[in-house]
Formats: sequence, structure tokens, C-alpha cells
Amino acid sequence: MRRATCAMLMGAMVLLTATSGWAGGSTAAMPEAGAGAVINLRGKVTAIDKEKKTVTITGEKGRKVTLDVQDPDKLAAIKVGDPVAAQYTESLTIKAKKASAGSPGVTVEATRVGSKPGENPSGTVSRKITGTATITAIDTKEGTVTLKGPKGNTDTIKAKDPQTLSSVSKGDLVEVTYTQALAVALDRAAK
Repeated sequence: MRRATCAMLMGAMVLLTATSGWAGGSTAAMPEAGAGAVINLRGKVTAIDKEKKTVTITGEKGRKVTLDVQDPDKLAAIKVGDPVAAQYTESLTIKAKKASAGSPGVTVEATRVGSKPGENPSGTVSRKITGTATITAIDTKEGTVTLKGPKGNTDTIKAKDPQTLSSVSKGDLVEVTYTQALAVALDRAAK
């Protein structure tokens, strides 16, 4: 829950400092901003624990990560020394909404997908955290906005460009969605 609140506030800061898509005047569309990154990684399987159903992968720079393997049959198909390819994706999106479009809150969704029997061992895990806060005050003179989270916590944030505040009103909502995903597969082509 603490991470969701941090992500919500981080996102609100991005929203309030973004200038693209923000226009002045009451007829402007509600603000929206986002950012993301994709990292491709390669490594090798350095340990397999069949009892704990885990695989340890060591990356090219020596960093290790131990992953849970849900299907014990996949452990039989993996050997120490096997090359692995992974892709880590992270994104943050922020949307301002009218109060009638929702209510403050936090939701967390998690998914886990694995390869089918007989396929190259692989898996993907993802997590999406969405937090919604209410704008309780806008100070155009100071260039700040105050957000109230779903548990009543408040934070006042300074906008990089105070003109962006003309697109939102007291009572509007700020929705922040933080998404992470990790896809890992044996890299049979690298053998």
C-alpha cells in the first residue's frame, strides 16, 4: 500500500510537471501524461533448487536473481549453464479525471503466465497498481495543487509550469497507474 501511495504521488508530480498535452482554459481536455522503459537482459542459469522450485539466474554483470517456477516439469527442462533472455518493462501513466468519472482508491492486479507443456520454458509476471487521489486545493499564485489520497493523506505538490493547473479543478481526480512486467525465457538460439 505504501508503494502505491508513493507511485501515486510520483505520478502526480510527473503530471504536474508535464507540459505536453496540457492546454489552458476550461474547455481543454483533461491532462494525461506517461513514461516508460524497457530493459533487455541476458544471463545464465547458475542454480536450480527443485525442492524450493526456484531457478537462480546470473546476469552479464554478475547480478543474481532467484525466480519461483510454478511448474516443476519446467525445472526438468532447465539445466545449469542454460542461457536466458529477459525483458523488464516499467511504465507510469497519469490521468486527470472529473470527479464523476470515479472515486479515490487503490487497486492492485497481478498476473503470472507460463509456457505450455512442451514449449520452450518461459514465464511472465506482471503487476499493476492504480491509485486515485482527489484534488482538494489549487493555488495558482503559488503554482501548487494539494492531493488527498484514499486514506485521507494529503500532499501539496508544486507544478513545474503553473499554467498546467488551469486544466484541472478542485474536486477532480488524479489517477496514477504504475505497471511492472518481467518476461523470462530460455534462450535456445544462444546455445
